[in-house]
Amino acid sequence: MKTRETIKLGLVLTAYAVAACVGLAFVYAKTKAEIDKQDMVNLEIAIKELFPDAESFEDLNGTIVSSDSGVSFVNQYSVIRGGKIIGAAVQGSTGSYGGTIVVLVGVSAGGTINRVKIMSHSDTPGLGANAGKSNYFVDKKAGITFYDQFTGKKVSDSFETKNDVIAITAATITSAAVSKIVKTAGQDASRWLESRLDAEGAGQ
Repeated sequence: MKTRETIKLGLVLTAYAVAACVGLAFVYAKTKAEIDKQDMVNLEIAIKELFPDAESFEDLNGTIVSSDSGVSFVNQYSVIRGGKIIGAAVQGSTGSYGGTIVVLVGVSAGGTINRVKIMSHSDTPGLGANAGKSNYFVDKKAGITFYDQFTGKKVSDSFETKNDVIAITAATITSAAVSKIVKTAGQDASRWLESRLDAEGAGQ
């Protein structure tokens, strides 16, 4: 009798566990879908910030490949105006002080950085986290923000902190991580843009 009751209790507990797992899986799937949807909306808004005069964007689906094993390209889009490609937006990620940092890089067809925007990070508040503030000055006297200093830089620049990139105070690792993404995305996107524009020119 005791064995029968134990088996029955075990079956009941198993049924509850299965039901709980199914419920959690359903909630996770629904929540993840909503999070992914919101992430995409935020990405579209960010690309528009990088290229305010753009008319449309086309997903490149991994066409641009990272030349640095330490930098992963999460998303990438061609930027179009007047039916022509004027640039590319590449979302790259790499390791930073507090974990992974994700940066969206706008690259113009002329081989320069259009703008950058940090999409997510987990660095120290008040230090590395300042990289995510578009109004954080690295040179207040000259009116240069951390974001601004990348705008207009040639993709052929070194992108080295304490050289041609002003690091955030007490956050050299974060500054170097952002610079690494911008440099890699800039160079790889620029190469793709050159090849694409050459192909379009040859087809005319």
